[in-house]
Amino acid sequence: MAGDITVSFRLWARPQVKPGGHYRVGSGLIEVDAIELVPFAALTPDDVRAAGEPDRESLRRRAAHAGPIADDTPLYRIEFHPVDTER
Repeated sequence: MAGDITVSFRLWARPQVKPGGHYRVGSGLIEVDAIELVPFAALTPDDVRAAGEPDRESLRRRAAHAGPIADDTPLYRIEFHPVDTER
């Protein structure tokens, strides 16, 4: 919730979130800014850092909870930000 992680990648059959939606994460709340379908090979070093992973292979392993991920495997790239619930 510190705002260090601003991107997530998911191996979903269909989107599970939508832009503008608010979602509970632990004790906090995030708002989705954008979602797009991209091949794993298109992930940039900035994406890896924004997802909080040290390298591409760590990100590949984390995202592979629903199946193996090859370079051409499409993933949902979800951009989000924490929502201040104290206001």
